[in-house]
Amino acid sequence: MPRIRRLEIQNFRSIQSLNWAPSAGVNCLIGPGDSGKSTILDAIDLCLGARRTSALGDMDFFAMNVDVPITICVTLGELPASLMDIDVYGEFLRGFNPVIGLVEDEPGVGIETVITLRLQVAADLEPTWSLFSVRAEQQRLERTLPWKERSALVPARIGSFASSNLSWSRSSVLNRITDERVELGAELARAARQARANFGNQAAAHLSQTLEVVRQTANSLGVPVGAMPQALLDAHSVSIGDGAIALHGETGIPLRSLGTGSSRLLVAGLQRAAAGTAPIALVDEVEHGLEPHRLMRFLDSLGAKEAAAPPLQVFLTTHSPVALRELSGSQLFVVRSMGGHHVVKLAGTSNEVQSTLRADPEAFLARSAIVCEGASEVGFARGLDQAWSHAGARSFLALGGSYVNAGGGSPDNSFARGTALLNLGYRVLVFVDADKPCAPGVPEAFVAAGGQVLTWRPGLTLEDEMFRYLPDAALDALLMKAEELAGVDLMNDHIRTRSQGQRALADIRAERQRGAYQVATRELLGAASRIRNNGWFKSLTTYQEVAKDVVWPMLDQAEPGFKAVTDQLWAFTSAA
Repeated sequence: MPRIRRLEIQNFRSIQSLNWAPSAGVNCLIGPGDSGKSTILDAIDLCLGARRTSALGDMDFFAMNVDVPITICVTLGELPASLMDIDVYGEFLRGFNPVIGLVEDEPGVGIETVITLRLQVAADLEPTWSLFSVRAEQQRLERTLPWKERSALVPARIGSFASSNLSWSRSSVLNRITDERVELGAELARAARQARANFGNQAAAHLSQTLEVVRQTANSLGVPVGAMPQALLDAHSVSIGDGAIALHGETGIPLRSLGTGSSRLLVAGLQRAAAGTAPIALVDEVEHGLEPHRLMRFLDSLGAKEAAAPPLQVFLTTHSPVALRELSGSQLFVVRSMGGHHVVKLAGTSNEVQSTLRADPEAFLARSAIVCEGASEVGFARGLDQAWSHAGARSFLALGGSYVNAGGGSPDNSFARGTALLNLGYRVLVFVDADKPCAPGVPEAFVAAGGQVLTWRPGLTLEDEMFRYLPDAALDALLMKAEELAGVDLMNDHIRTRSQGQRALADIRAERQRGAYQVATRELLGAASRIRNNGWFKSLTTYQEVAKDVVWPMLDQAEPGFKAVTDQLWAFTSAA
């Protein structure tokens, strides 16, 4: 059955222009608010929907400029034989090259034969649907699809009111599951007549006085109403069509009364069952009304795990990290707007994209991302952001920011993840320690591509910097926090290990009682606090507390080089 091979939109709502070749399976559109995701779904629905008119107005034109018409072109592949009839559609058949994702105006060897349906709306707001090819337009040939063919192309819209598909109304998915057709016209008409009569019999006893007044008044005025007027249901108001036949449960309760999530889940399953005759589905905000486990099942029913042979071509939008975790990077498309000109970028299946999807899917739903070497940097950045927001600034999260944990190891991992996000149009800062060297040219290439880098002085880590360059009072608080979390025995072991048995925690405390911490002591504490896999503060939550409760209150007293790094972090988060 037909699949959309290319979508072109011009001057429709927030989209001045868009040209995109979607995948044959799940196409999950993500991006910041007002980036045009829902507009793309609406454009497909308007162009392929079996309608003779539309409720478009001036607000639907880009920048409300009605002098430039709305144009939506949908190019369809996997055509049925009826649409490949050369005698009927020969001048409108075109070719699609799947390798480069472009449409050629004529069919050719080795490329798929396709057909383009175009919707145009000019200033008069009258929509016109027609087939399009360049050569047909040059020859001034015009042709539209027959209503039967258009009806077969209608996409299923699984929205907030999915229950409309639980009756045999026009375009309902129930009409597409099998070849059975409701042939109950006479019975429905009889049911309407019976309802009118039954109501009249019941109403006469309650409205007898009113009916008598009407009879007397009509007779006195010479208005013919017969021996006695009746109170019947209006024949124009009681019209029972196919839409009156609805699904009911065993107890007779209409399935329309199911909750939003249940009705959407059922309709998605029915859409899967009807894939042979209704292969295109549109789902705006796929998570709406669904708990995480039901959302996962919903995506399964749409074929999210069947990338090799997708049963449906699905266009969906989401703001749910749960949905992103269930999808592959090959099903994820980032919508970007650049002054009205839109691009849709495939996230891809690189290790960097897939690992970020699994660990920190929120990053793909944000505008900006801070890619951190490990949990320590994530906690430190989040803690300072909380402190700044408590002081009156807007939070990085509120500004559309997100954090990505690269999981430690080589700093090259952080730059690889940052580059993957940067290439998809995100604003990215990589935050790493400076104790391990990067591969030659990696940070420079990242910066040249538009990324930002935040790191400490050469050879130093976050722990080194805190213990070396925060004031003595901050070190007192850090040692108290470490004792609370790690315990005196572990701290002593680490201090002895790093000092080759020359120092102990008691010595350091005695030194502090005599005055300030010495430079050598500060360096020792920094090294002792970060022994691999057993550090004093090695957790996101702990570092969040350290940054908010210890570092932030002492920032103005910190050594200028340390504060310069936090100032750079502030500059990035506050400009998100």
